[in-house]
Amino acid sequence: MLGAAAVGFDALVNARSFQLFGDLVDRVSTSEKVVALTFDDGPDPAGTGPLLDALARTGTPATFYLIGQDMAAHPDLTAAIAAAGHELGNHTYSHERMVFVSPGFVADEVERTDERIRQAGYRGEITFRPPNGKKLLTLPLYLSQHHRRTIMWDVEPNSYPEVDARAERIVDHVATHVRPGSIVLLHGMYAGREQTRRAVIPLIERLRNDGYRFVTVSQLLALADR
Repeated sequence: MLGAAAVGFDALVNARSFQLFGDLVDRVSTSEKVVALTFDDGPDPAGTGPLLDALARTGTPATFYLIGQDMAAHPDLTAAIAAAGHELGNHTYSHERMVFVSPGFVADEVERTDERIRQAGYRGEITFRPPNGKKLLTLPLYLSQHHRRTIMWDVEPNSYPEVDARAERIVDHVATHVRPGSIVLLHGMYAGREQTRRAVIPLIERLRNDGYRFVTVSQLLALADR
């Protein structure tokens, strides 16, 4: 019984398409071939410039889920992401697991990060993604009370070591698993993520050749709301 309870608890904490309170989105149901490209963590000097360059070269909008303490350390990089016209999302201040946490801790993590995002000049909707996708009670309840959705994903190549090791495998994985309305998660910020950064332009070109159009998370959510 204890083993089954532990399995159930772990499944709830890590569920991509379910939580106990509020709205959660891992993809949008639509017949349009649209996809949201998202990047977690940072900003960091190793990845911000190359990612912005790749997106600018291809004219692609993206959504960056940024960490508050990294934004505090690199306000210039945060401002550069906002100035490039991309969407900035909240990925907590410290990137701690948001599972056994108090209401005060959740509020501080979310609100301090929102403040950093606004200081960077971003004025659009701030969506939220929990670190490592983990959530239980307090975080979803806080988000629900503040009318905010939990944004997850349905395609994430970096979770598979054999895929993550090579750029071309990352591209193939995404192209194979993406569907209309997908949210693609990439980790491209830090120094050890060179293969992910190398995959960005080929991935964009591959999906466009397959008929996909790139939108931000807020734009994708608007398709589901109408």
